[in-house]
Amino acid sequence: TTGPSSDPDSSPTVESVQDNPDGGCHIYRNGYYGSSIDVVEGILEVNIIQMTSIQMTESQAENSLVDFVVTCQGSLPTDVCTVVSDPTCQVSKSVVCDPIVVTDECLLTIRRAFEEPGTYCINITLGDDTSQALASALISVNGGEST
Repeated sequence: TTGPSSDPDSSPTVESVQDNPDGGCHIYRNGYYGSSIDVVEGILEVNIIQMTSIQMTESQAENSLVDFVVTCQGSLPTDVCTVVSDPTCQVSKSVVCDPIVVTDECLLTIRRAFEEPGTYCINITLGDDTSQALASALISVNGGEST
């Protein structure tokens, strides 16, 4: 059947129905279809710009604390995950994920604890609803001091 479209600016819509041996039918429609696309920039890049060991008194020195200062480019993240692995970055020792609120500029400090001295691979992932980006670093923790 052929009939006019409800849109006066478009061409007529054509529908055809054919019998199908399976007992059903196929419907073919020709016409116009419209949709919108939202382009999302996403988090483009993450950089660890500073690693600082937090000095603690001997009575507090159960864990070594390190602050990581992180920047990013693109959209603002809503969560951060830190994966601490062995020096080869193959065997994960701990994973910590936290929601974050970044309102203006993507510059944040992430504090993580290390139970014992050693060399660790750190992966810091910033993410939002549509993207994520990763930065990695190798860190040596020596009883409350890091290099």
